[in-house]
Amino acid sequence: MIASFFQLSTLERAWLGAYFAVLLLLAVYGIHRLVIIGLYWRSRSRAPRDLRAMEDWPRVTVQLPLFNELYVAERLLEATAAIDYPGDRLEIQVLDDSTDATREIVARKVAELRRRGVDIVHLLRTDRKGFKAGALAAGLDRASGEFICIFDADFLPPPDILKRSLPHFRAPDVGMVQARWGHLNRDFSLLSRAQALQLDAHFVIEHAARNRSGRFFNFNGTAGVWRRATILDAGNWQHDTLTEDLDLSYRAQLRGWRFVYLNHLEAPAELPVQISGLKSQRHRWTKGAVQTARKMLRAVWASRAPFRAKVEATFHLTANVNYPLNLLLAVLIFPAMLIRMRTGFGGFLLLDVPVFLCGTLSVYAYYLLAQHELGRLDASVLRSLPALILMDTGLAVNNTVAVIEGFRRDPGEFVRTPKFSLARSGDGWHGKQYRSNDTWVCWLELAIGLYFSATVMIALQLGMWPAVPFLVLYQAGYLYIGLLSLAQRRRDTRVVALAGS
Repeated sequence: MIASFFQLSTLERAWLGAYFAVLLLLAVYGIHRLVIIGLYWRSRSRAPRDLRAMEDWPRVTVQLPLFNELYVAERLLEATAAIDYPGDRLEIQVLDDSTDATREIVARKVAELRRRGVDIVHLLRTDRKGFKAGALAAGLDRASGEFICIFDADFLPPPDILKRSLPHFRAPDVGMVQARWGHLNRDFSLLSRAQALQLDAHFVIEHAARNRSGRFFNFNGTAGVWRRATILDAGNWQHDTLTEDLDLSYRAQLRGWRFVYLNHLEAPAELPVQISGLKSQRHRWTKGAVQTARKMLRAVWASRAPFRAKVEATFHLTANVNYPLNLLLAVLIFPAMLIRMRTGFGGFLLLDVPVFLCGTLSVYAYYLLAQHELGRLDASVLRSLPALILMDTGLAVNNTVAVIEGFRRDPGEFVRTPKFSLARSGDGWHGKQYRSNDTWVCWLELAIGLYFSATVMIALQLGMWPAVPFLVLYQAGYLYIGLLSLAQRRRDTRVVALAGS
């Protein structure tokens, strides 16, 4: 095999070298996922428990940042007003940057709640400077609470969140307590089920592993409680990234504040049901994480944090390079297989298969363990898992664009994810306001999917059997996301046409 490799041309050797380099990098991140699973398993006994109630409950401000939330604003306000906490110690701020009828809806609901004795204020800004981070900082200037609880518009605050979170702040070095996300519309569609599986693994396994093992851990922008002094000590909310939550989390922990993650405390939220909404959400998360890596990694490595924490922070903040690596692998794989036909597939079992199994098995173990820990591991999970793999594969173009944009100095616009107050598959979002406009990316996804359809046919004709599973995975992933995007574009076009007729 080695002798035949050196019989190849310089270009062919360079192509194979690039292919193997990408495989190796992906294998490193696959092994890291196994490390996370190991950290979780070893730290299970260190899971935080509910603590006894506080004798004197502190004053808390609940902040609700909103921007054009026609369908979920009232639901959010009603659920927040129902939080079980002494009324004289609870203030609710509605941080409303809306430019549509949401303002009037919120104003009416706030007036109704005030008549019922709820301490709630409706704060309006004349611009969206700093987007969500700017709204949170502006609200903090007027907040009266010693502790700040934040909920995004698509969440339903559990009534007991404050009484279960605040006792952990008895420790003076605790700066933030985060609850686990749940999913109101998990079973709405195959796409929502795939998202739920992915987020469950992130929260149940990854978050718990990092937090319990002393690694850097982050607030998720919502469903968490901050000590006000921590926010101010870490430099307040800043808007030079699109993930102000991740950014502040690292700055606070570098200042010595400790975070607590409550895996057993669930705050349910609505998952995106539009593929374009999912893409814009993941684009924002990916771009913001890269921006935060660019901003914070140097400070992490210059800090006194343990070496193991620095290494994990690097994997954490650079995890999204998997998307350009996977896209690059998609470009390299078929020509690499054609070249290797001349050298024989003997090395395939030694190189490609172990890497493939490392990545695949780590992914399956990661997602299945999360469902096992939640008591949800059943046949429906196994049926939904392929959709998750295809979703993650097909989003590579969308998220690669986000990675590239993350290296620019301009932080970009915070594009909200549309929410429609959906819980069941029978609920509808077609014809409602708010659309996340899909971009040229969907056409590239379709083109790549069609390219891999051709490569699968060629591989079968040439008897390249070892290559077929790889090629089919890319084919199915890109066609799944591309066709979903195209179908939504056409549906939205018809809705707009009917609305205008």
